[in-house]
Amino acid sequence: MALRASELSVGDTRTAVLVEDLKRTQLVMYAGTSGDYNPLHTDDKFTREVAGYPGVFAHGMLTMGITGKLLTDWVGDGRLTNYGVRFVNQVWPGDTLTGTAEVTAIRDEGGEHFVDLSVTTVNQDGSPVVTGTASARVDA
Repeated sequence: MALRASELSVGDTRTAVLVEDLKRTQLVMYAGTSGDYNPLHTDDKFTREVAGYPGVFAHGMLTMGITGKLLTDWVGDGRLTNYGVRFVNQVWPGDTLTGTAEVTAIRDEGGEHFVDLSVTTVNQDGSPVVTGTASARVDA
């Protein structure tokens, strides 16, 4: 069933656990899929000794994609018209990520209906790892 503007209000939220106990395997799979083999995401020794981090961490775009699933699960596939994020903290293997999207505006434009959303993904400690905004086309 499609999301309807008439059923939404500014301030409505949707929260979901996006990943529990992120595995290094998921980082490796993302590296293979994206072609991004940056050693910060694949090589513990490099990450510790050269970059000064405690170990590898997730690609920002992996975290953005995981967060995007919260949005498409709510508004539906093919309905996002805009989506942008800021990466505010690293995501580490073992992290559990929870995302929340909030309706910030409902608008009509050129005879179509849109919902604007703010989105935040936090880790198991409640620290934000991604913040952003999105817009989606919705039914009346």
